[in-house]
Amino acid sequence: MTPTELGTIMIADSDFGDADIERAIAEEAGFALDARQCKSEEEVIRYGREAAGILTQYAHIGAAAMEQLPNCRVIARYGTGVDIVDVDAATRHGIQVTNAPNEWCADEVADHAIALWLCAARKINEYDAATRAGDWRWQTGEPIWRLRGRVFGILGFGAIAELIADRARPFGVELCSHDPFVADDRLRAAGVRPVTFGELVEESDYLVIQAPLTPDTHHLFDAATLARMKPTAVLVNTARGPIVSDAALADALADGTIAAAALDDIEEEPAKQRDWRPVNPLLSLHNTVITPHAAYYSEQSLRAVRAIATQEAVRVLTGRPPTSPVNSVRS
Repeated sequence: MTPTELGTIMIADSDFGDADIERAIAEEAGFALDARQCKSEEEVIRYGREAAGILTQYAHIGAAAMEQLPNCRVIARYGTGVDIVDVDAATRHGIQVTNAPNEWCADEVADHAIALWLCAARKINEYDAATRAGDWRWQTGEPIWRLRGRVFGILGFGAIAELIADRARPFGVELCSHDPFVADDRLRAAGVRPVTFGELVEESDYLVIQAPLTPDTHHLFDAATLARMKPTAVLVNTARGPIVSDAALADALADGTIAAAALDDIEEEPAKQRDWRPVNPLLSLHNTVITPHAAYYSEQSLRAVRAIATQEAVRVLTGRPPTSPVNSVRS
């Protein structure tokens, strides 16, 4: 059996540096692999017309693409969130959408959230910058507040958020969370105080966002929400960037509405752009810590998610049910 006998699986885009893992899995199953770097839906359509399956990391695949991808039977997301795929349109066109369950990077994201929190709360970046500039004084970080006894809030309480809570607890913080889809009894059983969204925003000294990006959470943290937070509060976002309005956050940080922010993504999501330039005002503020959507990364997690996405595409294209389906389509 030649690699092209069963059709082609296209990588719409990825920043992994090679396609060796995907190619080995696809070709062993009898598929050709076509690796692209699409930065627009138009490019997905242009290169994916003949593809039976598509793997995507950042490239948006919406309703317009579904109309013009007649051979596509599966879209496999590198990752857990599927906000870049129009799942409803895929379902209407009989296209199976798959993702990777949280477990592939749960420990990494939880570790990263805690690292971001500690960097911002203990002002590690500010101390480092001052020291490198020749200013050897503890005062360059003041004021810094003791962690023990302060309120550590989490928006969302899925599997990763629970790991974040477990990691934060030994620091002596008071844990609280708001998640409209999780029963209060479950939160209490995990040693976390259930609160309303308003209470979360107004009471948290440290607020970690670990919720999915949906129409309801898009720009949930706008100027009005940020204005309700404590002026000493630290906002940490290890979820999707667009949950926070970058412009509103930059203003809030510049005028002291909140004290600091530690972000693993920004609203514009630079990896989705071909010629991104670092002009976002958040990047020039001293009271921000920003990482390039890297919370999920370890060598182990990267290998896992690449294999999961490719194996899911192969499963669907060879008539087997996916192990992590996002939608339900008729066979």
